[in-house]
Amino acid sequence: MQTSSDRHEYPAHWEADVVLRDGGTARIRPITVDDAERLVSFYEQVSDESKYYRFFAPYPRLSAKDVRRFTHHDFVDRVGLAATVGGEFIATVRYDRINADGMPASAPADEAEVAFLVQDAHQGRGVASALLEHIGAVARERDIRRFAAEVLPANNKMIKVFTDAGYTQKRSFEDGVVRLEFDLEPTDRSLAVQRAREQRAEARSVQRLLAPGSVAVIGAGRTPGGVGRSVLDNLRQAGFTGRLYAVNAALQDKELDGVPAHRSIRDINDPVDLAVVAVPAAHVPEVVTECGEHGVQGLVVVSAGYAESGPEGRERQRELVRHARTYGMRIIGPNAFGVINTAPDVRLNASLAPQMPRPGRIGLFAQSGAIGIALLSRLHRRGGGVTGVTGVSTFVSSGNRADVSGNDVLQYWYEDPDTDVALMYLESIGNPRKFTRLARRTAAAKPLVVVQGARHGGAAPQGHAVRATRLPHATVSALLRQAGVIRVDTITELVDAGLLLARQPLPRGPRVAILGNSESLGLLTYDACLAEGLRPLPPRDLTTAASAEDFHKALSQALADDGCDAVVVTAIPAVGETQAADAALAEALRSSALEAPAKPVLVVHVELGGLAEALSAAASTAPQAPEGAPGAASGARFHPSDRSPAAPRAEAAPDSRLIPAYPAAERAVRALAEAVKYAQWRTDAQEPGKVPEYEDIDEKGAARLIDDLLARGEGLTLGGERTAALLGLYGIDVHRALPAPTPDEAAEAARAIGYPVALKTTAPHLRHRADLGGVRLDVADEEQLRRAYAELTDVFGPPTVLRPVVQGMAPRGVDTVVRAVIDPAAGAVLSFGLAGAASELLGDTAHRLVPVTDRDAASLVRSIRTAPLLFGWRGSAPVDTAALEELMLRVSRLVDDHPEVVAVSLEPVVVAPAGLSVLGATVRLARAPLRDDLGPRTLPVV
Repeated sequence: MQTSSDRHEYPAHWEADVVLRDGGTARIRPITVDDAERLVSFYEQVSDESKYYRFFAPYPRLSAKDVRRFTHHDFVDRVGLAATVGGEFIATVRYDRINADGMPASAPADEAEVAFLVQDAHQGRGVASALLEHIGAVARERDIRRFAAEVLPANNKMIKVFTDAGYTQKRSFEDGVVRLEFDLEPTDRSLAVQRAREQRAEARSVQRLLAPGSVAVIGAGRTPGGVGRSVLDNLRQAGFTGRLYAVNAALQDKELDGVPAHRSIRDINDPVDLAVVAVPAAHVPEVVTECGEHGVQGLVVVSAGYAESGPEGRERQRELVRHARTYGMRIIGPNAFGVINTAPDVRLNASLAPQMPRPGRIGLFAQSGAIGIALLSRLHRRGGGVTGVTGVSTFVSSGNRADVSGNDVLQYWYEDPDTDVALMYLESIGNPRKFTRLARRTAAAKPLVVVQGARHGGAAPQGHAVRATRLPHATVSALLRQAGVIRVDTITELVDAGLLLARQPLPRGPRVAILGNSESLGLLTYDACLAEGLRPLPPRDLTTAASAEDFHKALSQALADDGCDAVVVTAIPAVGETQAADAALAEALRSSALEAPAKPVLVVHVELGGLAEALSAAASTAPQAPEGAPGAASGARFHPSDRSPAAPRAEAAPDSRLIPAYPAAERAVRALAEAVKYAQWRTDAQEPGKVPEYEDIDEKGAARLIDDLLARGEGLTLGGERTAALLGLYGIDVHRALPAPTPDEAAEAARAIGYPVALKTTAPHLRHRADLGGVRLDVADEEQLRRAYAELTDVFGPPTVLRPVVQGMAPRGVDTVVRAVIDPAAGAVLSFGLAGAASELLGDTAHRLVPVTDRDAASLVRSIRTAPLLFGWRGSAPVDTAALEELMLRVSRLVDDHPEVVAVSLEPVVVAPAGLSVLGATVRLARAPLRDDLGPRTLPVV
């Protein structure tokens, strides 16, 4: 550690784990005086060419003076960071503060010279780019605003690191050296570059876990039945295409069921990409060390006994992650169910699932092993429930998700060509702000369906270490929908929606045609459509005598109708109906659907297993039985071939239509409704709107006022005058209210404002509660005012309790409430609803993430169920929603521009036919919370 002569204590918060370009991890930390030997060893492994590029001259070794200079830092004007793997340096970066003449300086000088050195074996891994992000964040923290770097023209790699970073920069050439100067303030481009690098690195880290060239199962026993042996057997039976090893210290033989066996991973001569760890928790640290020293790239830890078991287990889990990251490895788990990749060139079943799922286009992520089993089981079934229309591309069950999380898997799925639909079961969201950002980007390319468990438990499962959020589940759900996530409540709905989205086009609108051979089932479907907000056309009853040809003709007519966006076909079995008839009906529907490939078709079947079987026979999620085997399906297939589990992925031919079938009308319609809403979101997302600029906003003046107020204390709620002053700087006028502690002062206030006035209490238990009688409106003169004052104090208590105020009357309209709050996990959220029972009792409130665009504001007003009251319900005059939208945009700007504004509440906001009046306002300030989404890339702290 640093000595007492250093100007600052060791900045532990600068330590971070990062994912590099190739998917491996490295530790970034400050360099200290204890690193002298590491620095010398690191330098000895750097090539002469790299040393020349760093020092502009041959520099074979570091002198004692050099070592002292590069290890002694004050963490203010001189800072050095190192990237480490296995505890050893692989790269370094340092800055030295300089003045305008380029000489060493101290604050207030705001420029620094920066230099890098990367070990040759680790060049090309993105180490320098990651170090630049972190040294830049450190410099900004120390009030350095600009970096300068001198680079030899031949050092193209380092020049590229600087020029590709996205900062505003200036380039010059003098005395044979390229001089680069760039501002450190993040720009839209630098953030975009940073996030693109984050996506590539995290996707690659997951790819290394899902597509390894070799796997070792550590803890595979000699007798069948144990966890490790089960995983080994599943890998072998799935036909894993890479090298497979069994590892167990108790093994004596060189093979275990034909798999090469070793007592330690150290005994394996070839590289091992992935290790599945299935040993008791007490032995896992030794295994991790052996894996790290052998160069293993990632771990799937199925061992239990970690955070799910209590505080000691939580600390054991933290140490496990720290230990693995030391060697650059990522972890799925602990307490994981495992991972599956059905790609024909991988065929990985490193899980406890005894059967490899059918290849397909759906990606599955589950934090719970039990739910993972349930999801795989649902997708396996071919009849007696939802009928599968596609299989699984990849499956990840993360267990305690101590390291690899749903965010990482989303990064992978985003660019995975084999995944068309992503299904996720989440029990907690560790970084909601990042998840929302990634979900929005993913949903713009492919559907993302999420069911969230533990919604009402008030806490995440014991094994999950996540930041707490103060937002209720309904708010989180609304924010996810804003990001394009298809939110469902059960795993049944998760699979229902996923199967529809996997092989049917998105509907262009909510108009639904219904046809079938049961009038009653058609009416049930019609009612379900209305309940889900769809616009069903009158059901067409083909009668129970309808043939397959009748269905074909009716479906073709419905699909050809320009007034129809989707078709739901309902079918019940005829007495004595045969399997051949089922197949004929399936073929009739399929061929008709091919005639209009842009419109989705769904089938509702009642006790009609044969039709469901025929509809899904071409590409079911279940492994197909060989021809002639018991239970093998017969009848028409949509694919010309009967693929086995070992065959390539079951993809629909270009002219094929795989039609999902559902056992109940409400399930089919609910899935269709989600598809309709998602399709509309995709359309809207192409034009997201803009954040307007208002010339009357005084951002700098507001910043000065906030700084002055915070200088007086932490976390304060502003009084009425200061609240009005701050809001006024953003063009938000608060209706004037004067205190009235006595009748005489009330009369004086009324004269100053002008009659008519309102007299109301501001006591916390009566505030915004006109229903309790704490407000007197339209007080016309002083006599009425004094009488109203006496009535209030007689009924509710003395003025010291009531805190009465006098306020001018506002034009009548609809009472609404606008709020903004900074949540530590999700970020800034803007909320809107009608004041009173609608929002407080019924929860009729809409939410959007800040910053809010003009389109967001317009949709926010229209999202609440009571929105008709704003638009002329039952003959009332429509109110000025444009003014309301502008008010919300101004509040959004305030909290986005000034993160110190942690809460704003405007209540009531009376919206009149022309204009609005803010009658009450409160603002709370606090020191700005750290924004981890704006800082350098880093893995979550464990």
